[in-house]
Amino acid sequence: MRDWLYVEDHCAGILLALRNGKNGAKYNIGGAAERTNLQIVDLLCSEIEKVLPAADNGSLKQQGKMNYFELKTFVPDRPGHDRRYAIDSTKIREELGWKPDYDFETGLAMTARWYIENRKWCETVLAGKYERERLGLGAV
Repeated sequence: MRDWLYVEDHCAGILLALRNGKNGAKYNIGGAAERTNLQIVDLLCSEIEKVLPAADNGSLKQQGKMNYFELKTFVPDRPGHDRRYAIDSTKIREELGWKPDYDFETGLAMTARWYIENRKWCETVLAGKYERERLGLGAV
C-alpha cells in the first residue's frame, strides 16, 4: 500500500514549500490516494487499453497475449518488505494551502498517455542513452 500522487502535483508542492514554507521546515506531499501495487497495475492496464487497444498492439499479439492484464507477473516480496508507506500531508495542506490539482485516476491516465505518446524517449532511456539532461518546458 502506497500513497500515489501525480508528478506535476508533487512538483507544485515542492515549489510552494520552497517559496512559502518556513525555513528548515519539512513538508510531506501526499495525494491521499492509497492503492496497492496490484490496483495500480490493473488501473494501468485499463488506461493503456483506452489509448492503445490490445487488439491493435502487434507486440502483444507476438507474445500470444490477448490483453494487457495477461502481462502481469507476480514475484515474491523481498525480505523485510514494508506492507504500507503512508504520508501525512496535513502540514502542507494546512500551513501552505496545498492540495493536488489532479485526482488519482486523472493523473494516472495522463501519465500512461504520456509514456505511450513518448515511446522514443522511453526507448532512449532503456537503451542507456539518456544523459539526464533537462527535458520539457516547465516554468519555474
